Amino acid sequence: MSIVITGATGQLGRLVVNELLATTPSADLAAVVRDPAKAADLAARGVEIRTADYDDPASLKTAFRAGDRVLLISGSEVGKRIPQHTAAIDAAKEAGVGFLAYTSILGGPAATFSLAEEHLATEKLVTGSGLPYSLLRNGWYHENYTGNLGQVLAAGAVFSAAGDGRIASAPRADFAAAAAAVLTGEGHENTTYELSGDTAWSLDEYAAEVSRQTGKDIAHTRLSPADYEAALLQAGLPAPFAATLADVDTGIARGELAATPGDLARLIGRPTGTIADAIAAAL
Repeated sequence: MSIVITGATGQLGRLVVNELLATTPSADLAAVVRDPAKAADLAARGVEIRTADYDDPASLKTAFRAGDRVLLISGSEVGKRIPQHTAAIDAAKEAGVGFLAYTSILGGPAATFSLAEEHLATEKLVTGSGLPYSLLRNGWYHENYTGNLGQVLAAGAVFSAAGDGRIASAPRADFAAAAAAVLTGEGHENTTYELSGDTAWSLDEYAAEVSRQTGKDIAHTRLSPADYEAALLQAGLPAPFAATLADVDTGIARGELAATPGDLARLIGRPTGTIADAIAAAL
């Protein structure tokens, strides 16, 4: 039996593996990756590398073993995730894994923006699989905003269609720590966790904090969803991704990523990282 992380060389997956390596023998860990070359550093640390691709159901048949505790990290290709996740869950069920955790979306059925649809469909697949499970409903990462801080500083503004909506984000590392806690702890079978930061903030407040830390005058420029989508297209984003981001902002405006139930802090045993600290780190 191993603790298995899918998408292990992705941004979240690698953090989860590193978190697990701090407390778990590497011989007990397996990383499922598409390209083993990208996992050479993990292999060097003693992590078992299993090669599989969500788009190749046959390859997934060798990704899992009986009794494994699996973290299924959602695929990144919007529009393809339902068949991808179906193949992974079917393979996990056929292998007889002992536990399956899935990275879903904060709010579950309460999230009405389009990005949530594939997550909700996958939740039904997980709960209907008959496997012991945990739904890790992840909120927004700080890095979704601090990752483009350079562009914000260059433009002198944060652009959004989120209005006064608040965002209970947390560092990606906090979500990784929560996943590791669920994979290694007891009593997490057939559970759902609403994972978000301790404090929700608005983009007005975000712009003000960036201004404070940089000494620059950074504004929050409020756009309509259509204008925001057009701005993203002009910035070079692919059309489907631009539409998805604009639609998420409408969900933020409705308060759908603002919940602060405290599950994340309880799982990691400490307060979640602040957006101010994330801005400082990015700068």
